[in-house]
Amino acid sequence: MASPAPKFAPNDGILDTLVGALGDAVRSSKEAVGEIALTVDRDSLVATLTTLRDNHAYQQLMEIAGVDYPSRPDRFEVVYCLLSLTKNHRIRVHVTTDEDSPVPSVTGLWPNAGWLEREVFDMYGVLFAGNTDLRRILTDYGFKGHPQRKDFPLTGYVELRYSETEKRVAYQPVELAQDFRTFDFQSPWEGAEYVLPGDEKAPQEPGAPSPIKSDKAADAKASESDAKAPPPTPKTTDNASQTGAGKATDKKAAKPVDDVDKALKTKPASKKPAPKKPAAKRKPAAKPKKEG
Repeated sequence: MASPAPKFAPNDGILDTLVGALGDAVRSSKEAVGEIALTVDRDSLVATLTTLRDNHAYQQLMEIAGVDYPSRPDRFEVVYCLLSLTKNHRIRVHVTTDEDSPVPSVTGLWPNAGWLEREVFDMYGVLFAGNTDLRRILTDYGFKGHPQRKDFPLTGYVELRYSETEKRVAYQPVELAQDFRTFDFQSPWEGAEYVLPGDEKAPQEPGAPSPIKSDKAADAKASESDAKAPPPTPKTTDNASQTGAGKATDKKAAKPVDDVDKALKTKPASKKPAPKKPAAKRKPAAKPKKEG
C-alpha cells in the first residue's frame, strides 16, 4: 500500500502560508536551494513553534544547531530544524541572541530538546531559560570555554594527560613546540621561491626551486659518471683467428650431420685414479727383557 505522503513535497505557497499564519513574530523569511527559513523574535519562539507543530503538522524537532557571527550585536543564531511526517516537508526556524540573553526552552513541546539545548550551550555558551538540566554534555568536567565559538583557540587552553605520580588525569596549560605554531600558507606546488627543508640534498635542475624527478636524477648521475670515466676502447677484429673463421672451421662445416652427431655422442673414457695403497701397520715396540 502506497503512503499518502508525497515522496517530495514542493515549496509552492508554503512560505506565504506560514508567514501569514505567524504574523508579526516573523522578522524575515527566505527560500533558497529548496529550503524555507524563518527568522522570528526570540520572545515569540515558543508560540511560533507551537503553531507550526499543532496547526501546520510539523510534528518532529530533528535538530537544534548553533552558529556564531562575532561581528553581529546578537552574535549567535539558534536554528530549529522541523519535519512534517504527513507532508514530507522540512523548514528551519532561526532566532538570534547574545552571550547574556537566554533563549526560551522548548522542552515543553519536545522532550528531546533537552539534550539538543545542552549541546548548543556546551559548544556556544547560549543560555536556555526553562531548561532545568542545562549542563555540559560533550566536553569534560571543569572544561573552560566553548569550543565552537570563533574566538576559541584551535589548541584550546588546557591539555590533559594521565599522571603516574597522582594516579589520575591531570590538566595543564597547552605546551606546543614552536614548529607547530608557525604555518606557511604558500603552496610549494604553485612555485615557492625557496627550497623546502630536506630538498637541498636532492639534485636540482637549473633555476628550479624543487627537486628534479627520479628518472632525471638517475640520468644526471649517469652523465656525471660518464664524464669522469675514460672513454672505452673500441673493439676491432684484426685477423681471422679473432672471428673463429679459418680452415678448421671450414673442415667441421663440411662434415655430414651424422658424423657430427656421432662425434658429439662419443666421449673420451675418463681415466680412473689409481687406487691408494693401504698404509702399512706399525709393529708394536718390543718389551724390554727383565734381568736375572
